[in-house]
Amino acid sequence: MVDGTFLKSAYRGIMLTTSTMNAAGTIFPLAYAVVDSENDASWKWFFEQFKEAYGERPSMCVVSDRNESILKATSIVYPGMPHYSCMWHIWTNIRSKFKKGHLQLHELYFDTARSYTLDEFNKRMLKIEEVDPRVKSYLYDIGYHRWTRVHATVNRTFTMTSNIVESLNAVTKEARELPIYDLLEYMRTLLEHWTKEKLLKAKGTFTCLGYKFNKELDENNILSQKLRVRASTNHLYTVLDGVKRYIVCLETKKCSCGKFQLDELPCAHALAALRHRKETYENYCSPYYTRKSLLLTYEMPVNPLPDESKWDVPQYILDEVVKPPAGDKRQPGRPHKERYKTFDEIKSEKYKVSCGNCGGEGHTKRTCKNAPKKK
Repeated sequence: MVDGTFLKSAYRGIMLTTSTMNAAGTIFPLAYAVVDSENDASWKWFFEQFKEAYGERPSMCVVSDRNESILKATSIVYPGMPHYSCMWHIWTNIRSKFKKGHLQLHELYFDTARSYTLDEFNKRMLKIEEVDPRVKSYLYDIGYHRWTRVHATVNRTFTMTSNIVESLNAVTKEARELPIYDLLEYMRTLLEHWTKEKLLKAKGTFTCLGYKFNKELDENNILSQKLRVRASTNHLYTVLDGVKRYIVCLETKKCSCGKFQLDELPCAHALAALRHRKETYENYCSPYYTRKSLLLTYEMPVNPLPDESKWDVPQYILDEVVKPPAGDKRQPGRPHKERYKTFDEIKSEKYKVSCGNCGGEGHTKRTCKNAPKKK
């Protein structure tokens, strides 16, 4: 997942970040950089540096908002690599563009994006078309493969939004006001702290899988208790869930519900088949979800920064003079920060409440200045 966020220091600029999810289901930052602005050249340079350090790996993809510069840069630096859109950003566009029926569309849209089979997807798209045909056309123009799980060319598993980078932006909100050196040192110490903390947690994990995926597996295991299993061959099983039936193939790690192959984690039907076969689930999970993978993730430490007097800085960098960006001058004095709003202020803005006492807008009866004083 990649994203850019504004810096608030005197030199301004943009911080570009890329992150992924570790085996515990938490944030794992991969790279960050500071550039002058979020444009084609900046993103291209960022991905070139990233490729040099990280390389290109099997089933690799990029998830971001619909920024054109990111699309162009990835197509140049990583030709042929799939680029997907954050389903939440697409929903915010739908909500702003199409007012009709957006309350009905909210849950329906997210269920459609998370569909595991084509039949589920097609049924939900028909319901979306019934609510507002323009939304279906809009989603078709984006490309179903960019925002849905079932049409994706590589397994997106649980990564359907760019929440990870948004969460990282929230963590660095205050640090983005610091000068550039202090900002970079803050990021380094943050990663240093996270690496140590998560390595200790990984060593204290005694389950086969990381926390998030072990929890998902436990939920599937509970659901599997009520299912009935009928064996066809040593690898092929029919799993009965009430009146519904599902076909599980343990050899290919597939289930007709779609979850086994797309999540790369045994679904409830697969776990029922494994229990019938008296076999454990360990060999049917993605190696990426395992505790071993989590320990390897934090095997490489974040190196401490030596004292500034011992830095080996090239002469051409020492000779370079960095000037503030051209443009409007910042006003003297401390920048004004927005204060926290009271409940009544938020309520009056959100619902445009009119005062029950004087009839005015922007305040409530309780905060009305014209209210009669109590005797």
